[in-house]
Amino acid sequence: MFRLLIAVGLAFPIGYERELTHKPAGLRTHMLIALGSAALTYASLEGFPGSDPARVAAYVVAGIGFVGAGAIIREKAKVVGITTAASLWISASIGLSSGAGLYLTASATSILGYIILSTKSVKVSLFRKKK
Repeated sequence: MFRLLIAVGLAFPIGYERELTHKPAGLRTHMLIALGSAALTYASLEGFPGSDPARVAAYVVAGIGFVGAGAIIREKAKVVGITTAASLWISASIGLSSGAGLYLTASATSILGYIILSTKSVKVSLFRKKK
């Protein structure tokens, strides 16, 4: 139970930031993805002794790719939702880490993910022509 609570708690800031910025995948989605990833990871570690737990992790990563693809939308000349898809992937990694008992990794991922998401976008053009 502790690993599941840690996963949900550490995914909270990521989902909260997405909720505040009115993105399609918000607080509940991020927390549910982290919870599911943690539960699957823990189940693969404890429920199937002698098996390869990396297989479950690989399927979680692949599955989140499909979920993230659903968040990406093409609107006229631009594509939106890529950052939200990446944040879903981060929440899955927080869940995987928490489920495996890697709390420092999960905490660092949560903190860094929140910092990256909450900073304003800076547009940098290395190839912009000078006037």
